[in-house]
Amino acid sequence: MGLFWLLLCFTLIGASPGSAASASEPELSIVPRIINGTDTTPGSSPWHVILMTATSVQLCWGSLVNENWVITAAHCNITTSDLVVVGMYDRPSGRNDIQILKIAQVFIYPHVYWSVVDNDVALLKLESPARFSTTVSPASLPTASDRFRPGRQCFTLGFAPRHPNASNQAKILQQAMMSLLTNTECRKHWGRIITDAKICARGKSVSCLEVDSGGPLVCRKKKVWSLVGVISFMSETCPTQRPLVFTRVTKIVPWIQETMANN
Repeated sequence: MGLFWLLLCFTLIGASPGSAASASEPELSIVPRIINGTDTTPGSSPWHVILMTATSVQLCWGSLVNENWVITAAHCNITTSDLVVVGMYDRPSGRNDIQILKIAQVFIYPHVYWSVVDNDVALLKLESPARFSTTVSPASLPTASDRFRPGRQCFTLGFAPRHPNASNQAKILQQAMMSLLTNTECRKHWGRIITDAKICARGKSVSCLEVDSGGPLVCRKKKVWSLVGVISFMSETCPTQRPLVFTRVTKIVPWIQETMANN
């Protein structure tokens, strides 16, 4: 947690000048939470993973991109002492096909810029491969040339509370539909912190923050769900009209492919 607050301080210092934030609102949080989502069904989001400590303290979320690799946010500060839980979609149910996997290596994108929270991504190599099933399978990586147009309807995921005033996390994995924005539109809310390394999305059901960092933004293209973004930050104010901000996967997919191929 100490690293998180250090990074957040760096972010606030770098983002404040020229931003669209009011003086009374904290600039951002890099620990988002999705509110008012809807229940997923078994196998509808089989790439979603939970990242936790060996003592079962929940840290962040991530996405399975093949049987050996998970992508998450760099600010989650995941280490090889932590664990990856795949196959969880219904917390109290025995229907889950849960696998708890160890992490062999952690790779942070080499050009993370905390002043504007650019390239907030880490790759986790699993010590043993995930076993694919109806509830465990990877999201497709886009190519660097893929384009996801503004207005496209996409989904983000998490176990956050279903209502803003709820104190407990949802029992069933939640999904929230969001529309992609242009970066020009996003800058109206966030100012110069929005660079080409980010992609923004907004949905009526998404309003608050807290625990879904590192989770996926997925868009359907040619009947395939592609991982378009990795949750990085959103406003601390709840509710908020500001969009969620994600690391844009098409910008870093060459590094992802190279890292996986060489390790």
